[in-house]
Amino acid sequence: MGISAAGIGSGMDIPGIVNALVGAEEAPKIARFNAEEGTLNAKISAIGSLKSAMSDFQTQLEYLSNPESFINQRVKLSNSDYFSATIDETAIAGSYSLVVEELAQSQKVSTLASSDAEAAVGEGTLSFTVDGNSFDIAANATDSLSSLVEKINSAEDNVGILATIINDDDGAKLVLTSTSTGTANQISVSATDVGPGTPLSDTFTMTQVQEAKDSRIKIDGLTVTSSSNTVTNAITGATLTLTEADPNKTTTLTFERDTGAVKNGIISFVDSYNSLLKTLDDMSSYDPETKTAGILQGDRLVRDIERQLRRITSSEFSTPDGSLFLSSMGISATREGPLEIDSDKLDEALESNFEQIKTLFSAEDTGLATTLDTLAEKYLQAGGVFEIRDDSLDNQVERITDSRERLKTKMASYEARLYKQYNAMDAIVGQLNAQSSMLQSRLDSLPGVVRKN
Repeated sequence: MGISAAGIGSGMDIPGIVNALVGAEEAPKIARFNAEEGTLNAKISAIGSLKSAMSDFQTQLEYLSNPESFINQRVKLSNSDYFSATIDETAIAGSYSLVVEELAQSQKVSTLASSDAEAAVGEGTLSFTVDGNSFDIAANATDSLSSLVEKINSAEDNVGILATIINDDDGAKLVLTSTSTGTANQISVSATDVGPGTPLSDTFTMTQVQEAKDSRIKIDGLTVTSSSNTVTNAITGATLTLTEADPNKTTTLTFERDTGAVKNGIISFVDSYNSLLKTLDDMSSYDPETKTAGILQGDRLVRDIERQLRRITSSEFSTPDGSLFLSSMGISATREGPLEIDSDKLDEALESNFEQIKTLFSAEDTGLATTLDTLAEKYLQAGGVFEIRDDSLDNQVERITDSRERLKTKMASYEARLYKQYNAMDAIVGQLNAQSSMLQSRLDSLPGVVRKN
């Protein structure tokens, strides 16, 4: 850069002139860069919002694209006093009449009474058997009912027996309870005596306190027994948990399709679809009142998404029982584009054409939800349409940044050239002024020459 002070020879404000010329050259270009960069950043933000809306839409598609979502059934009981029921996807819709005649229970047996739970009961070996499985406990000469309770309950090979002490009117008794219900889980106890003193077998002569029972129910008049109060194999896909028995009470059990859950899934899908369309419209429409256009107005990306969404949702879908449109189930597009639901018509369709609706939405590769999910994935996936557009916009922003740097270099060179030119001019003007002063001085010194002021 040259001299940055006012011209010595000419008196001109050279820095002011140079700055004005540089600014006049640079300002329009910077303004253009700022405008272009602002537009690009706005488009990047818009693509991000569109990507988020598309991702939300794809999430809503998960429910309807999954065939298992249409398996939902609900359980109805005419009376919940006697049992509860749960079902899985294999349950078949229908009604059953059930009577809980008897609940399953565990067997309980007790020893003979002892005057003191801490008194020695004899030395030997105790063998316990439940459903063919056994374990042994060694009783030493000092063991009492209390210490044997601890040994039984803590045995690593215990096959399902719980020991406790009950003090009744006769004295202390060791009571054994099978941890499993049913007649197959009865308890057998044998005692082998060792050494002198009180025989162990005297105390461990067992008396039944509570008999083992299987549960017994009638389903549509057919008798079903189980060792447990949880019955899993009586009705396909159903688990019954028995809570009370009364052979004189009949309960109606009904499995019916839960169309409400599917309807809610469809409503969520429509809401999400309309939200995506609104996002697209906000980004591409023109507002005549404010005379402003959406940042993506005229953008092919928006037009392509809208076109594909409308094409798919207006398509005819094949089902095993014939073709079906969304409009057949009360879902139609308004003139503006969003979908709207005729709730009564949808309810009727879910009751009469449930399997067709299931196929329409969830058929692999060809269902509405699966097709829309594939479309969304094309845009959202790594290397997809949105990422490609983002990369393109980012590259354009980088090119503007590069252009700014080139302009800065160019303006620095231009400024230096201007200073060089104006400084040279200033030097020439200074020389001319000096020569003029010298000539004037010589003229003033000539005889007879009078200088006019």
